[in-house]
Amino acid sequence: MDGLLPDAFMALVADALEGLPQAVHDALDNVEVVTQEWPSPDQLDYTEGDDRYVLLGLYEGIPLSDRVNYTMVLPDKVTLFQRPLEAVCATQRELEHEVQVTVVHELAHHLGWGDEDIHRMGFG
Repeated sequence: MDGLLPDAFMALVADALEGLPQAVHDALDNVEVVTQEWPSPDQLDYTEGDDRYVLLGLYEGIPLSDRVNYTMVLPDKVTLFQRPLEAVCATQRELEHEVQVTVVHELAHHLGWGDEDIHRMGFG
């Protein structure tokens, strides 16, 4: 699929976030969701190899379930990588779905959720 302008991609991410249940929004704490065209070399260290098309999203932070004495810290960060997401999608509709799936997956890391939790909330 042809690449979107960065603002259009960010709008897809914003729509995916808006589509989450209120319970998810209520549970989020000190987390920022951003977009980036490609993963950086440091971000690729979280994968095996250096294929920048493999990493669709990344959670960097301390999951809520692991926080102890958690004060005065920078927000956790969820990054969605535009070009790799576009590369795995043939249509705009596929891209919208894949962005939603990736948002849920990365926020699940923040919330300390496993696959069962994701399914219970109606995702996956």
